[in-house]
Amino acid sequence: MPLLDELAYRKTFGKKMLRVDADGNAPFPFWSYVDQIPKVDYQGFDCSSGSVQFIWREDGGQFEHILIDTKEDSEVFMIIVLDLQKKQVVGHRLMDFNREYGLRGS
Repeated sequence: MPLLDELAYRKTFGKKMLRVDADGNAPFPFWSYVDQIPKVDYQGFDCSSGSVQFIWREDGGQFEHILIDTKEDSEVFMIIVLDLQKKQVVGHRLMDFNREYGLRGS
């Protein structure tokens, strides 16, 4: 269950990230990985509904970021990074976009 640090997470970005329709058709099964993420990695946020509104793919087509919504805040997501070529999960990272971009204190 690799918890991705900032550097490892950024390495999965291309020059451009492209939004992909969240139509429920995953490129390969990954929810069993999500079920095994340690509770501490959620930092008190609840993603148990499994709701996904945003998916982003890097322009090279190798990595896809699945953003699982939290119940508490519309700007906080558990991001699951998929390697589409290897058909495996790279890791995960809880992302608070407000805090990440300086809109909210830590």
